[in-house]
Amino acid sequence: MSLKIGEVIRFERTFTVEDVELFTKVSGDTGTHHVTPDEQGRLIIQGLLTATLPTKIGGDQNVLARTMNFEFLRPVFTGDTITCEVTIDVFEKQENNRTSIKASFVCTNQNGKQVLNGNFAGVILE
Repeated sequence: MSLKIGEVIRFERTFTVEDVELFTKVSGDTGTHHVTPDEQGRLIIQGLLTATLPTKIGGDQNVLARTMNFEFLRPVFTGDTITCEVTIDVFEKQENNRTSIKASFVCTNQNGKQVLNGNFAGVILE
């Protein structure tokens, strides 16, 4: 693994009605705001669906998460494009063929507004 402290990894995704419908089915989160469109025809994305952005980045790096902290700042709607930036805060080799990792993240919508932030920690097995 060639990650470095201070490195920033980005991922962007535009959420669709189909994404919300699939996540609703899998999660069972059927809150009215997730299944009934607003006056603009949009659904509100489940918070944990939005949280799949930093977890996708962690998964790409083979992180086995131990802790995850999320702060949901504003709603995300179908049609929104969210950019997630994960910053590597700690990346330390351990003697047991593991690497400790801690990272923080910020997710912003297409208007530059923060919608989610937080951090995660875990290990990468070598």
